Amino acid sequence: MSNIAELLKGAAEVFPDEVVTQAHVRHLDLPADAGRFALITLDNGFDHTKPTSFGPQSLANIDAAIDQVEREAADGTIVGVGVTGKPFVFAVGADLKGVGLLRSRDEAAAIGQAGHDVFARLGAIAVPAFAYYNGAAMGGGVEIGLHCQYRTVSSSIAAFSFPEVFLGLVPGWGGCTLLPNLIGAGPAVNVIIENALNQNRQLKGEQVFELGIADAIFEAADFLEQSLVWTAAVLKGELQVVRPEIDRGEAWDQAVEWGRAVADSKVHGAAPGAYRALDIIARAKDGDVAAGFEAETEALADLVMSGELRSGIYAFNLVQGRAKRPAGAPDKNLARPVNKVGVVGAGLMASQLALLFVRRLQVPVVLTDVDQERVDKGVGYVHAEVDKLLGRGRIDQDTANRLKGLVTGVLDKAEGFSDADFVIEAVFEEMGVKRQVFAEVEAVVPETAILATNTSSLSVGEMAANLAHPERVVGFHFFNPVAVLPLLEVVRGERTDDASLATAFAVAKKLRKTAVLVKDAPAFVVNRVLTRFMGEIQNVIDEGTPVEVAERAVEPLGLPMSPLVLLELVGPAIGLHVSETLHAAFPGRFTVSQNLRAVVEAGKRGFYVHDSGKPELDPDVLALMRQGDTVLTEEQVRDRVLDAVAEEIGLMLDDGVVAEAQDIDLCLITGAGWPFHLGGVTPYLDREGVSERVLGRRFLPPGVASVPATA
Repeated sequence: MSNIAELLKGAAEVFPDEVVTQAHVRHLDLPADAGRFALITLDNGFDHTKPTSFGPQSLANIDAAIDQVEREAADGTIVGVGVTGKPFVFAVGADLKGVGLLRSRDEAAAIGQAGHDVFARLGAIAVPAFAYYNGAAMGGGVEIGLHCQYRTVSSSIAAFSFPEVFLGLVPGWGGCTLLPNLIGAGPAVNVIIENALNQNRQLKGEQVFELGIADAIFEAADFLEQSLVWTAAVLKGELQVVRPEIDRGEAWDQAVEWGRAVADSKVHGAAPGAYRALDIIARAKDGDVAAGFEAETEALADLVMSGELRSGIYAFNLVQGRAKRPAGAPDKNLARPVNKVGVVGAGLMASQLALLFVRRLQVPVVLTDVDQERVDKGVGYVHAEVDKLLGRGRIDQDTANRLKGLVTGVLDKAEGFSDADFVIEAVFEEMGVKRQVFAEVEAVVPETAILATNTSSLSVGEMAANLAHPERVVGFHFFNPVAVLPLLEVVRGERTDDASLATAFAVAKKLRKTAVLVKDAPAFVVNRVLTRFMGEIQNVIDEGTPVEVAERAVEPLGLPMSPLVLLELVGPAIGLHVSETLHAAFPGRFTVSQNLRAVVEAGKRGFYVHDSGKPELDPDVLALMRQGDTVLTEEQVRDRVLDAVAEEIGLMLDDGVVAEAQDIDLCLITGAGWPFHLGGVTPYLDREGVSERVLGRRFLPPGVASVPATA
């Protein structure tokens, strides 16, 4: 048995439930009499709903396929070998379920080494190797192609990436070493670091080609056929693949430093994966591939056993699994059809909602407001955004015309909503205003129509209390910007019935949102946790701790922005309103900062000015502030903030605001950008011992989103 086979046999015993990928070898005659060719197809036997991935047995199957083509190449019976995937999918890399089962650094190192050894064999075959990226390619799927001499890509690919740093790993089967040596350090840092830390941003086929990762690009309809024609031309010498010379001078070092700045701005040193990847890219400057592979294996061995990766995998499973099967959602067969949508309000939030509904549901959407000018502005916003999509090539002219034709505005609710199936309000966050709106809407809509509120903190039950049919009112809380943040808090009021709730979840699915069922409790989930978090920051500032100390205190969490920058994004007035709402509900835990009130009353947008391009404390705001004389250290601030958050989450779970702690994590990841490497908030609080210190218990069972006890 070879060393590779021994490594993989031991790893396979750890992961008995692997979804195994086969590596089928078939032979064909290339066009133009270019010779006999071996094509390896990676296929796990499922349709495109279960992407092809690589566990230990899958790697063993690829290794066996390479054994076969290696012999054929040595015998002179083939002129080349290619690798492609099943329809819609090339391969999406290592099977993360298996990664989570590894129990020791040695096991992790074995998998890292095995991946390198198997993939490197492709590039060492006696005939040229080609990769045909026909569909989604991520992580190890990209890397197996990088080990080939040539690559083509389908123009239809919408998902091509290295997600490893996003999860707390590094591209460890050749990515950190081979990609910069193929396209240069700058573009490689963009793909491996910047894209990953920007919520795992994906490349499209055209970008893969433009970056030089692929040597040719072909349309999806005949992608493999055209790739084989191109392959024949390359093998016959009729087509030369010319790649630009890589700058291995100062530009390489600058790219790595830029990558460190990106990592610092995103994770503030809290997630080691980005920095380990940058170290390897820096070492790859001299082109020593063997040393680079060794460094990748060492990094994988260390990071696989880290708490950050376990949390990253936990977070990945939340957004890929739990998000698609919302806990507590009623039977989907109870959902009513939605063929027309009404939007009350025509401001920015309402207009964003109208755009989302018309794009995803492609049904008539009617906006209404208090005067024609506002209505026209709202409809105009939607039409302008549709034109932008057309200009970017996201939709064609016929689709643009149809979408714009579906969006209209009226002043008279009876005229606009008499046949609406779903009406959502996005008006001023004041209970009296919203109750009046619902009373007016209920008077004109069909009895089966769903009434949804986009409230961020008010009681859905109270809003519906005086209606004839309160059972059809549901909370439908989006997060701003609507087009970017996936979360949708679906709120069940005290009298909301299953049919209305099922309809809300069905609509959320069509909108491509991550819907989480929450109880009708003050501020629901995200705003309640963030308000307690930010409120405690504001408290320590009010008591006397300098603003910059309070801000720096939470940097080790690696949050996407500091608390006061987040407040600026949300808007101080909204932050003040939510804190007032929660103070009214829970006066012992939520305070209303008089300094924040002063900022709002002064009309300030936040605590900072950005005149120099870098946030600086606004001297006008500092002049408004009144502070005490209690000054805390960064560690004291951090402990106080985290203790408050742990207490609040514990109370929310005790009160049944959501089904489980996983739902709070899912909400914070998809609605507040809480980092993947933290796994949300509860794994971090468990890992740091905060939950046990405050509550006397962990939020999650041992081993979930944390390092196994046997590691």
